[in-house]
Amino acid sequence: MKNILFDFISKYVSLTDDEKSALLSLDLFHSVKKGTTLLKEGQNSKESYFVLKGCIRTYYMIDGEEKTTAFYTEMDVLTPHCVINKTPSDYFISCVEDSILTVSNSDMEAEINCKFPKFELMCRKLSEELLAKQRIDFDEFKTSSPEERYLNLLQKRPDLIQRVPQHQLASYLGIKPQSLSRLRARILEKKS
Repeated sequence: MKNILFDFISKYVSLTDDEKSALLSLDLFHSVKKGTTLLKEGQNSKESYFVLKGCIRTYYMIDGEEKTTAFYTEMDVLTPHCVINKTPSDYFISCVEDSILTVSNSDMEAEINCKFPKFELMCRKLSEELLAKQRIDFDEFKTSSPEERYLNLLQKRPDLIQRVPQHQLASYLGIKPQSLSRLRARILEKKS
């Protein structure tokens, strides 16, 4: 797993052996079981996540119903808003699959950034990239129909179709599970 992490980091900065050792000394790697809640609404946290293997999701509870807003799979990074804002979380984070994550906290990150300034540069580049991606995803979601969202998902993240329960997928697309079933049937009908 450490090689997966180092390969990802190498896209942004090159690491010396000392820097690799410093990272490995932090006890970053965690195996987490499917169904585990990593963060609850109202909870404070300093933890950020990097998915090495598996799938986690963010969701809100609105009128007793889960509203999924994102899925994070291999090579995705998630720093909850509550970590940055230092306020209680507005949403939940849970594991959709058994997952292997790196879990860091803001204190760890400050220590590493102080010792090795290039990590701060990497985090800035990664943050800029993630912000741009989120903006594009948000705009696509707001300007597309449920069918277009589903087709976009099939094109950009087809693995989610098999990995995620249908009710969570429907929630992510902003529709009911029954509507997702009808939408899938309509698309299959068009293809034949």
